[in-house]
Amino acid sequence: MRDLTTYGPRRARNKALALCMAMGLALGTPATADAEQVDILALGDSLTQGYGLIEQEGFVPQLRAWLAERGHDVRIVNGGVSGDTTAGGLSRVEWSLTAEIDAMIVALGGNDLLRGIAPDVARDNIDGILQVADANDLDVLLIGMQAPGNYGAEYKAAFDALYPELAEAYGTLYLDSFFAGLMVDGALPAPEALREVMQSDGIHPNAQGVEKIVEVIGPQVEALIARVLEKQAAASN
Repeated sequence: MRDLTTYGPRRARNKALALCMAMGLALGTPATADAEQVDILALGDSLTQGYGLIEQEGFVPQLRAWLAERGHDVRIVNGGVSGDTTAGGLSRVEWSLTAEIDAMIVALGGNDLLRGIAPDVARDNIDGILQVADANDLDVLLIGMQAPGNYGAEYKAAFDALYPELAEAYGTLYLDSFFAGLMVDGALPAPEALREVMQSDGIHPNAQGVEKIVEVIGPQVEALIARVLEKQAAASN
């Protein structure tokens, strides 16, 4: 079993930070930029990492820019690893949570589907990631993934259900698909209709596709930021 107690100093540091912010307000002095900044780890695979794109066109830089345009002081750590499965995410989540991280975006599962990994295995891995987040008092935005129909109806039903069920169990924010911004009437169009927003492999979005994806994920991240700030404010009272 993983030792989830090792992040006690990180939690203590966050509480101390919130207390310092409160003292600054009480004394009439402005909080520092570092105190106001929200730090988010984006734990994912090649979709998060920005596969096939120059750096500024990737998901994390575009999301960061989208949030900055709306006045958010947010640092997003790119925790995307190309080819990573839910098991890979679980294996590295603890050491990825450096002391300053306030929240997580979890977007994993696409490579599990490509490898035909059993839904119950993927569920256990995502559950493990959320356990780590819970133990560290971190708010989470969980982004789901839908299985294709070629694995059979039973596989698809089990895989598709694991995300909303775990989101409900842990009280996380939830978005049903990383590709929600490319969907029409709740479903992805045929591949030929997505050519303008996808790279030639048909799997990864191009810069235009990422922009559309961020337009839908962005508001969900704003909700995540709001949770963090609300928690910090409550801790300072």
